[in-house]
Parts: sequence; structure tokens; C-alpha cells
Amino acid sequence: MRTHTGEKPYKCDQCDYSAARKSHLDDHLTKHTGEKPYMCGECGYRTADRSHLSQHMRTHTGEKPYKCDHCDYSAALKATLDKHLATHTGKKPYETCVGSFPYLEDKDISQAFTSDLARRKNKAARVPVYVKRKTTIGTGEKPYKCDQCDYSAARKSSLDKHLAKHTGEKPYMCGECGYRTAKKSHLSEHMRTHTGEKPYKCDQCDYSAAWKSSLDKHKAKHTSDKPYMCGECGYRTAFKHSLSHHMRTHTGEKPYMCDQCDYSAAQKSNLNQHLAKHTGEKPYMCGECGYRAAYKSHLSEHMRTHTGEKPYKCDQCDYSTAWKYAFDQHLTMHAGDKPYMCGECGYRTAVRSSLSRHMRRHTGEKPYKCDQCDYSAIRKSHLDDHLTKHTGEKPYMCGECGYRTARKSALSQHMRTHTGEKPYKCDQCDYSAAQKSNLNQHLAKHTGEKPYNGYMCRECGYRSTLKSTIYQHMKTHIGQWRLQRGGKGGRKPSL
Repeated sequence: MRTHTGEKPYKCDQCDYSAARKSHLDDHLTKHTGEKPYMCGECGYRTADRSHLSQHMRTHTGEKPYKCDHCDYSAALKATLDKHLATHTGKKPYETCVGSFPYLEDKDISQAFTSDLARRKNKAARVPVYVKRKTTIGTGEKPYKCDQCDYSAARKSSLDKHLAKHTGEKPYMCGECGYRTAKKSHLSEHMRTHTGEKPYKCDQCDYSAAWKSSLDKHKAKHTSDKPYMCGECGYRTAFKHSLSHHMRTHTGEKPYMCDQCDYSAAQKSNLNQHLAKHTGEKPYMCGECGYRAAYKSHLSEHMRTHTGEKPYKCDQCDYSTAWKYAFDQHLTMHAGDKPYMCGECGYRTAVRSSLSRHMRRHTGEKPYKCDQCDYSAIRKSHLDDHLTKHTGEKPYMCGECGYRTARKSALSQHMRTHTGEKPYKCDQCDYSAAQKSNLNQHLAKHTGEKPYNGYMCRECGYRSTLKSTIYQHMKTHIGQWRLQRGGKGGRKPSL
């Protein structure tokens, strides 16, 4: 009867909240205490509401009790089914300041109030009307305030998501690889990397995607419509947000700040990648070999070592590769254009970053420092290789024979022993090799010269591809130098 009388006898002793049912008061009190007594036995997720735990368990069981009566669609949550039903009716929920009436015409609103009142008085009457509580959507009101910053939201669920940024809590965990996130939607997206599900379909071809953003980008290829243009350089794009990102290359704006150092970025994804350096977190794991990565893109690239996928194809020859940087370097072989030249030695390259790395050989600059010893390197990849000496980690494993290595390049070379791939071709005969050093040695048969890879004796011109071999060779000159040291003109031999 309290639903009719409005009586609410259960009072909160910490605020002015009152409820008609004791169970509602118990749920409310957890907001004051922060207690989350209901825990998932599968992944450790905790919640203050039993109903939330029931909904969460469906992510593990796969149960979808809410069925669509128009097609075979089913959902784990009623709200998700309500959204789906709109795809059949073509109507969006009718929102007012006093309620929400999905799938009703304007003329039916007064009837809905009357019908709902009749339903309350006579429970036998089953009127198919959805009546929601009062909403602030459309009014601009944001009653839910964050007590740690000036953020406010129109919905409590939005505030709850925001609070996770302050607490660092990540209650949603993947049962496959241990990935954790603060948002249920992010976990749903992540699970597609394991299931292979691609629910977003292109209506013009057979393309499908795991994420809606990927489908939106794909659709632009069909329309070729790029209405957003940069006034500075003429760059055009199909997406407004892409233009916003692009404009920062001109303005230098970097709005995303790291709260642990002075790093800032133009894009949030770059900041997220940077933050992983502070936390050391590697949430993305390969199910084949256990390799872990801090970035989803790195895991995607790694998976190609198992699948053999080579999505980057050259349209001028039959070359294909798994990595874009290798593809870009290959294209320069066709263009023959090497506009970047070293002023010290005349070295030329088609890639500006290659010239920057080359210049460090002249300057001696080694910007990549090890934080565990005094080692420094010209290239980041060299530092990464070095760090494995401290950790002993060998994250790259061959799925064929179990061989493990600390370097991606070493795994790539090893895989050729299984695939038989020999990408290095001789341009003077039909010889091919799995490794570039073998091709260099072969080329010497045509030229009559020994391959020079940087190690040469200045005393006699002896050359070798190995530094250790040169040092062994130098001992033959050191004995002569010691005899000459008492005489005039004696000098210690050097490389």
C-alpha cells in the first residue's frame, strides 16, 4: 500500500533519504560506507547491489534472458534490448522532464499516463508501456557532482565511471588474459580480441569490424567524401575529430598531460601509451605464447608472427610484409628517391628518421639510457634488447618449436627456418638468402671483395663482419708494436 500512500518509513541517519522498503535503505547505506559485499567468484568484481552482481555474472555465463519478439536477437540487459527494439520501430525513446516513453507517438503520451495509472490500480492489466523515472536529459541539469574535482554529470552512471579515474579501480577483468578495465563497455570490446566477433557490418561490401570506429573509417572509402579540410595545408578528412587532431600539428597544442612527469601529448592514445611506462602494466597477452604488451596495436602486430598474415602488399611487385615500417622501406626501392643526405659522409636515405639515426654515428649521441646501469644506445631497439639482460625476459616465442628470444628481429629470422622464406635476393643471379649477412657474403663472389660491415684493420686492411674476429687479428700487430715501441715511429695499431 505504500506505493499508493507514499509512506517511506525507513530513514537514513546520515542524510535525508527515506525509502518505502528496508532493502532499498540497505542499498542506499552502502553509498555512505563504500561497502561492496557482493563479489564475483570468477574475476573478483565487487558491487554494493545484488542485482548488479546478477547482471555481471551474465558476462561469464553468456546468459541473455531478454529476447526480441521481432527477430532472434537476445541481450543480457533489458536496457540493451530496449535500444535494439528501436532498430525495428525506427523511433527513439520519447524523453520528457517527467518520464520516458519508448516507441510512442506524441499523441499517445496522455494515453500512456492513463494506461499506466490503470495498470497500477489493476495489476491484471498488462499495458506494454515503459515508464522511466524523471530524467535530466535535455534540460542541461547535471545534479551528480564529483567531490574530488569540478566534474558534474546528468547521470549517476556517468559519475561512477568518472570516479574510477580518481580511485584507479578497475573492477572488470577478462577471464582469458587478466586484462582489467574501469568500464564494462571496454571489457566487452576487449573480449572480441579473443572471440573474433565482428558485429559491425558494412552494407556495401563484406567488410566487418570489431569496433564501430573501424567501420566508420571503412565506410569513408566507399563515399570518398572528405568534407573537413585544413585551412593551413589543404589536408582533407571524412571525420571532424580527425581534423581536430590534425590541427594540433599546426598549433602545437598538447592538451593531454601526464600527472607523473612533464610529458604532454596531442592525442589521448599517445598519453595512454606513455602512462604504461610509469606503471609497467602490460594488459594485452598473446594466447599462443604468453607474450605480453602494453599496447593493443603491439599485440595485433605480434599475432601476425603466429598467423603469418601480411596485410601490407606492394602494388609494384609481389612483396608483402606484416609490418608497415618494413613496407615503407620497401617502397623506397621502387622510387629510388633518397632526398635525405648526410653532410658528413654523403650517406643518402629515403626516410628522414633513418638520417637522424645515422647522424648519431658522427655526433656520438646516445639518447637512450639504461636506468639500471650506465649503458646508453643510439637506438631505442638497442636499449630494449639490452634491458632483457637485466630482466632475463624472453617474450618472443616460436609457436612451431618453442624457441624463445629477447628480440623480435631474432624471432623473425628464426621463423624463416620453418617457413623457408628467403627475402634477400641477389640482383646478379637467382641466389636468395634468409639473412642479409648471407647475401652480403654471396655478393662478394661477384665483386671479388670481402663484405665490409664496419670492422677493418687500419694496419693491413683486413676486414671482418665480427668485431671479435678483428680483435683476435689485431694481436698479430700488437706483438710487432711492442718490439717497435723502443724505436722511433712506433705506434699502437687501431681499428
